[in-house]
Amino acid sequence: MADFRKIFGFIPEIRKPDEKKLGFNVKLKWTLIVLGAFFVLANIPLFGLSENALSRFEYLAIILGTDFGSIISLGIGPIVTASIILQLLKGAEIINIDTTTDEGRKFFQGIQKLLVLFFIIFEAVVFVFLQGLQAVPGLEYLLVLQLVLGGVAIFYMDELTQKWGFGSGVSLFIAAGVSWRIITSAFQFIDQQGRNCLLDFKAIPCSGKVLVLIQSIINRYPIELLSAAAAIIATIGIFLLVVWAQSLKVEVPLSFGRIRGYAIKWPLSFFYSSVIPVIFTAALVANLQLFAGIIENAATPCLSGAGCSGIAKVLSYFTFLGKFSQGQPISGLAFWMGHTNLLQLTIKGGFLPIFLIQGITHILFYMLFSTVFALFWVKTSNMDAKSQAHNISASGLQVAGFRQDERIIESILDRYIMPLTIMGGLAIGLLAAVTDLLGALVSGTAILLVIMILFQFYQNIAKTHEMDMSPMMRKFIK
Repeated sequence: MADFRKIFGFIPEIRKPDEKKLGFNVKLKWTLIVLGAFFVLANIPLFGLSENALSRFEYLAIILGTDFGSIISLGIGPIVTASIILQLLKGAEIINIDTTTDEGRKFFQGIQKLLVLFFIIFEAVVFVFLQGLQAVPGLEYLLVLQLVLGGVAIFYMDELTQKWGFGSGVSLFIAAGVSWRIITSAFQFIDQQGRNCLLDFKAIPCSGKVLVLIQSIINRYPIELLSAAAAIIATIGIFLLVVWAQSLKVEVPLSFGRIRGYAIKWPLSFFYSSVIPVIFTAALVANLQLFAGIIENAATPCLSGAGCSGIAKVLSYFTFLGKFSQGQPISGLAFWMGHTNLLQLTIKGGFLPIFLIQGITHILFYMLFSTVFALFWVKTSNMDAKSQAHNISASGLQVAGFRQDERIIESILDRYIMPLTIMGGLAIGLLAAVTDLLGALVSGTAILLVIMILFQFYQNIAKTHEMDMSPMMRKFIK
């Protein structure tokens, strides 16, 4: 452990603010700076890129908060992958780190940083040398260097947002990417040939669903009308359902031991572990499909019977992970973990029983892993009953009707936190999977993520603004 701490000292980190509570304007400034930098980096193409075989995986780019072919092609993949592996190792007690202490938390965060940096380099090498992002001959290492620099930039932008902004950079990048794609999916008026459909609304087909809806009414195309209307209605329905589900909570009555007659309610959300389990689950599926696509691309010479190198021959044994057609999985593990838009297939007459079976396996996978990640997240992020009881007791609060004792608070919270973690994990996994199957302007999971992330940002912004408006409240919390 001591040797690892020496290594941690060589890893640069973003300095924490001197103030215990940052003001609203400071957090807003840094959040907007990071958001602006993200969009700038997403529009910087990789120098020396000859072929972008990953461009067909647009759904995966949404979940990973990236744009394949740009300098940030790795997106949040290395960060989330490192977090998943570390949480699984800790949850299985393969590594034993006490995150309830400051020393344990620092060690846990140091290990996480090392893993993130490892996966940045590893994924950059895999993307280039397995020709997911194919370099101009002789520029392979330059392409890897650009990907590593972009991955490191995303890593430190995430850390900067956590320490100086609102919430998590990972969530911010996902929300930014999904929001942009929702707008373009609804109002895109440039087709794949670069033609502007607004110049000849009847002859040139639009791609934005709102414009397609209007075109279908004018041109009397019933199938296109129904398809576009279904996507728009599904998006609105998902939005309303998630907003309603976000309001579900359990409130524990607390009182101030020092102030008689004054009580508050400590809210425990039904989605207690928040959106994190779905981010991890979606990223797990995205990474598996992405690497399955890269492996298939690298092993193509062997699969077609042509001569192939030793590496390609080894990779050909892993094609059970999945095979793809136009960016969509058609077989293997990637297919059964993935999803198909059942609503659109039903409207257009392409529904087959195998897609229903795929939908069931997709739901079961999301529910299982969302629950697992919810449990691990609560344990490793100090959201368990013991940690929450310590926070409540340290604030001078106690459960109304009980004496002020941290053990009593813990026993009462334990009745709610673990059931909420499990039920919330199952429910959010089910909700994400079903929204995928219904179809929307973008992936159902992506819409679920952006709604919940923006809701969390709203809560953080409102809380910070309230603290700025009320000096007495700020003084009390300090």
